[in-house]
This record gives sequence, C-alpha cells and structure tokens, in this order.
Amino acid sequence: YDYDLFTIGAGSGGVRCSRMSAGKGAKVAVAELPFSTQASDTTGGVGGTCVIRGCVPKKLLVYGSHFAEDFEDSEGFGWKMNEKPDFDWTKLIASKNKELDRLTGIYKRLLDGSGVELVEGRGTVVDAHTVEVDGKRFTAKNILVAVGGRAFVPDIPGKELVITSDEALDLPKMPKKICIVGSGYIALEFACIFNALGAEVHVYYRQPLPLRGFDEEVRGFLAEQLALKGIVLHPGATPTAVEKTDTGLKLITSDGEQEADEVMFGTGRKPNVKNLGLEEAGVEMADSGAIKVNEISQTTCPSIWAIGDVTDRINLTPVALMEGMALTKTLFDGVPTEPDHTNVACAVFTQPQVATVGLTEEEAMTEFGDIDVYTSSFRPMKNTLSGSEEKMFMKLVVDVESDKVVGVHIVGGDAAEIMQGVAIAVKMGATKAQFDQCIGIHPTAAEELVTMRSVTRE
Repeated sequence: YDYDLFTIGAGSGGVRCSRMSAGKGAKVAVAELPFSTQASDTTGGVGGTCVIRGCVPKKLLVYGSHFAEDFEDSEGFGWKMNEKPDFDWTKLIASKNKELDRLTGIYKRLLDGSGVELVEGRGTVVDAHTVEVDGKRFTAKNILVAVGGRAFVPDIPGKELVITSDEALDLPKMPKKICIVGSGYIALEFACIFNALGAEVHVYYRQPLPLRGFDEEVRGFLAEQLALKGIVLHPGATPTAVEKTDTGLKLITSDGEQEADEVMFGTGRKPNVKNLGLEEAGVEMADSGAIKVNEISQTTCPSIWAIGDVTDRINLTPVALMEGMALTKTLFDGVPTEPDHTNVACAVFTQPQVATVGLTEEEAMTEFGDIDVYTSSFRPMKNTLSGSEEKMFMKLVVDVESDKVVGVHIVGGDAAEIMQGVAIAVKMGATKAQFDQCIGIHPTAAEELVTMRSVTRE
C-alpha cells in the first residue's frame, strides 16, 4: 500500500487522527478541498467546519455582538456614553477572516510537522483500499472518512433565496431585519448575534419551545430570556415558501408572512457523503445519510473507518477529536478502543448562554425513576447595578439511590466556562453530598451550584 492510513477530510477529527497516527510511525496522507469560507462540492479547507465556518468564527461574532450589551450595562456602573458607539460589520468580518487564515495556516503546519502528506482535492472511495483525489489514485491499508456535514435547507419554493450559517458568517452587510428558521444551536446563536447588533430578529420553529432535546425547564427559561431581549419567537410555525420582493425577501409560514432583508435557515446539518463512493465499497449508510459504524468506529467495510459528524453520533468538535484519538489507539497501538460518549458537556452560545452535562430531568426520570431536582433562578450581581432584567437559572438532577449528580444545567452568563469545571465532577461520578461539601467561591454565580440545599421536586 502507498499509505497505512489515508484520511478524507482535514477537519478537527481527521487532522487529529492523522497527526496522532503519524506520530506512532504510520505513513499517513489526508485529502482536503481548497479553502473557502463557504463550503461547496469543490471548496472546503484545512481546519474544516469548526475552524472555518462553525464554532470559531461563530464565537468571534458572539464576542463582537456582546459589546453592545456591555456598553449599555456600563452606565449603571458610572460610565457615561456621550454618544452611541458605531459598529462596523465589514471590519468584524474582515478581522474574523484574517483569524481564519491564521488558523488554517496553523493546521497545515501541524500536519506538515507531523509528517502527514496533504493532498489538495476532492477525495472519493474507489474500493476497500483505494482513494481517488481529482483523478489520481492512492492505496491504503486503512481509509478514514471524516468529511463532516453540510448545512441543510428543506425543499420548499424559494430555497435558493435563503442563506445558511455559512453565508451568515460572511454577509457583505449587516441585515436590519432577518427571519431565522430553526431553533437549534445554530439558529438561536445567530438570532442572538444579529439581535445584539441591532437587527430586528424573528425566529420560526415547529416545536412549542426552542432547543429540542435539551431539558424542558431549560428550554422554557431560555425562551423567556430571548423574548426579554427583543427576539420575536414564532413557535409552532412551519415554513412553506420564500419569495423575492422589491425590498428584500418574504418568508411565508403557517404563522403568516414576514418581510426581511435576509431569510436564514438553521434547520440542521446533513452528513457530507454525496458521491463519495461509499456504498460501492460496501459501506452501509443510515437512513439519515450518516455512515453506520460499530463501537470502534469501523464501517461495514472492515478497512474503512469513520469519525465525527459524518457518523451522526454526537456532533461536536471535541467529540470528533476524542473519536480520532480512540481510532489511533485501535489502528496503531493494537488496542481496540471505544470512544466514550457518556456525560459529554456542551454549550449553546446564545445570549444568555446555555450549558449542560449529563441527563435532562426527563431522561433521568426514565432511567432512574426516583430522582431529586434542585433548581435556582436569580438575578446575577452584575445585573443589579446595570439594570438588566436578565436572570440566571441552575439545575441539578440527582439519582436518589446513589446520590450521584447525573445532570447539571445552566442558563446565564459564562455558563459554558462554569460547566467545563462541573463536567469533570459529573464525569467522575460526584454525589450531591460532595457538591454540598465543596466551599463556594464568593461572590460568584457559580457558587449557587454548591449551595442548593432544598429539593425543588422529588
């Protein structure tokens, strides 16, 4: 074989697995499409979705948009804003793109420094041991598919007029009014970004509450906070068409019609498997389009493996990294290693943030039956002087029999930063008694997690 491992896709998971495998002495190559801030059948870029058109640029825009609230809050602390600060959208986007160039350069240097050969072009699977990149063929003992996902827009009239998160991160100008369809991470994060920057924002979704799959109480609390911020929520609404108007676009839904400068669909992502040649190589696919894998990320073709969003397990960058590390051990340490998908913490960078680890109250009730739930909702100290009405919510879900804290949920400022530390405790199996024994750091919002003594619900 030409290589011990040939990876298709140089996103977070593909790069990590390729680098670590090369570090163990394997001969490795990775194929990736030419760089572009927007994904297509012919463009991609080293670093993948997270670095180029996902987590990283999104978080930079979150930071940028949050200054508007900081300026407003400062007046309660004695700062006088003699005039409203000017905001330059084009400068933010240019600065973001400059940072993306730096990061993709770092990823390329990491591959080169690890001895991984980068082959630019579209990689496809020819057979169990052969990959083709723009007409050139390479053989490999093992093939790794780590091509991630692409934004999905439902097939409705006018779908060609809408934007997705790819385009939203690269708009030539800031919309004054935007309609966003969807209520997952992406839709809500962008709703908060545009709202904070002064746009009129309408969010449409089919469910009664946003963030399907999260704790019901968290969903309700977040919806209240988003409405408080001025975001107009349209629950129970189904999009039926998008039309062009003299001034912009019109979104038509079961809830009515709304005109706007832009219509964005944040309705999820689909595995990026189109024309990859997987089925011809004997790789079985799920109905969702995801690649079916076993407990060690092996497909139904024994020499072909898959990690990350293309497998539709837990679609988060750190999970893809973990799966890549596990696969490296399986292939080149001779130790079959299962990725650990239990108690994976996550965050939604809305304003306020949502962070969670472990089970929702509903999941815990199903799994354990006998649970105690502790909740606290309060106005953080900063907001007492700023005048902000934004509140914070914290929740602990405890299995009564073992006293283990099996779920932690936070809505509020810095929720993600707080949760990273809490996740360690939950992963280690900490009990409610151990939480109670921990002395809080005062004055912080986070100390509430170790001072909740009264059971809210049994």
